[in-house]
Amino acid sequence: MSFLRACLLVLFLCVIPTFAGPRSPIKSAAEQRAAHYFESVRGNPELLIAFLRDMPKGGDLHNHLSGAVYAESFIDYAASDGLCVDRTTSRLIAPPCDDGCDRFTSKSAIACAYQDHVLYNQIVDAWSMRNWIAGSESGHDHFFATFDKFELASRLHTGDMLAEAVSRAAEDHLQYVELMHTADDRSAADLGRKAGWMENLKRMRENLLAGGIANIVAATRQKLDSDEYKMRQHLRCGGSESDPGCAVTVRYLYQVLRGLPPEEVFAQMTLGFELVQADARFVGLNLVMPEDWYVPMHDFELHMRMLDYLHEIYPRVHIALHADELAPGIVPPEGLRFHIRDSIERGHAQRVGHGVAVMNENDPFALLEEMARRDVMVEICLTSNDLILGVVGDHHPFSAYRRYGVPVALATDDQGVLRSNMTTEYVRAAETYQLSYADLKSLARQSLEHSFLPGASLWTGRGFRPVSSCAGDRSRLQSACRRFLEASERAREQSRLEAEFAKFESKF
Repeated sequence: MSFLRACLLVLFLCVIPTFAGPRSPIKSAAEQRAAHYFESVRGNPELLIAFLRDMPKGGDLHNHLSGAVYAESFIDYAASDGLCVDRTTSRLIAPPCDDGCDRFTSKSAIACAYQDHVLYNQIVDAWSMRNWIAGSESGHDHFFATFDKFELASRLHTGDMLAEAVSRAAEDHLQYVELMHTADDRSAADLGRKAGWMENLKRMRENLLAGGIANIVAATRQKLDSDEYKMRQHLRCGGSESDPGCAVTVRYLYQVLRGLPPEEVFAQMTLGFELVQADARFVGLNLVMPEDWYVPMHDFELHMRMLDYLHEIYPRVHIALHADELAPGIVPPEGLRFHIRDSIERGHAQRVGHGVAVMNENDPFALLEEMARRDVMVEICLTSNDLILGVVGDHHPFSAYRRYGVPVALATDDQGVLRSNMTTEYVRAAETYQLSYADLKSLARQSLEHSFLPGASLWTGRGFRPVSSCAGDRSRLQSACRRFLEASERAREQSRLEAEFAKFESKF
């Protein structure tokens, strides 16, 4: 680099606009005391964890149901179903299992792990990131290999999985979760395979509708009714000893498996859009599976074309997309140049998951400005990005997003596989990026502001100031504010968060 170019670069960096996030309303005395205590424990990891565990955190908008469950739970599910395990690969196998619990059998009953601590620990390590050490197997490969190993255990236990996810959310002082869930058990993918691929998306959608998408919608809703009933039973909801998870508001993003053939991906997308229109529990859809695999990379443009077409038909359906869950070296440089921009402009994403390689995109500064202007939020998954991609600290674009005014919120991604939780994410963010208590409150508020819940926001502008109907009404009991809240599910959750903040801060 020439001396002149170096000087120009330094000058450019000095004039980049700085924007740490929305300015919060004037602090109450209780909030100031909480902020002061937070600063006093910043250097004490154990006290910091205790503070942030109890702090209200709003919502988790990037949470895969299949990855939210801990390996120990999956072992219990598998044992109750009489499943077997291959001792060499730790992969579940359908019964019958070999007799006895001999260490040299290739198809042991997984219940043998209860009496064999070596086998038990081997399975937990294989089904999660516990004890993973960088070496012959990357964090990326180890992480994504876990799902096929425990997948059999999840088939009959969606209700149990939901119960664990919301119970852990409540422990983390989360009040709202959007769970990514392929709730139809791939029935739509089967329909797409039977229908076959057509370049004419209009005709293909018509074929899917004629082939029985409506029946899959009805069956999916009925199954979710059953799964949620089992969840409430497990949590003892409505009883005197109900689990705190009963109070967590749960919504779903239909999860499209973008690594499948195009006819199956399009069928799943069509089902997702139809589900959102038919059932208020489904608030949007997302595309999942590793972004760097051949099919997601090769078919990326096609997937964006599918979304662009379906968005025209279902313009009110919300879309969140994984984009740039990538890092240099994982794919060729050209594979890092356009995924976020295309996800927003052609895929109509209102939120982006991960966004790790944003600074490798074409004209990244213009992209950041566009995201801020469009109010496209980034779901930041710090633990996931560290363990899977090796991107951490100053190499993560978290600070760049905040500098350019792009809204961000923390998310767990796959907390069971990652052996983490939302408190872990807040601790990482606070310690790594020297965030203030006001910054952390902003992250929590952003999660609800950019949720896909229906209704108007309690807050106006970028400052999290309450709308005029509720301004100055901390109790939210005056008639104008009460009517406003009754008309908006989003505002009710936001009001609930403010009440939780007031309760939390009163301790200090």
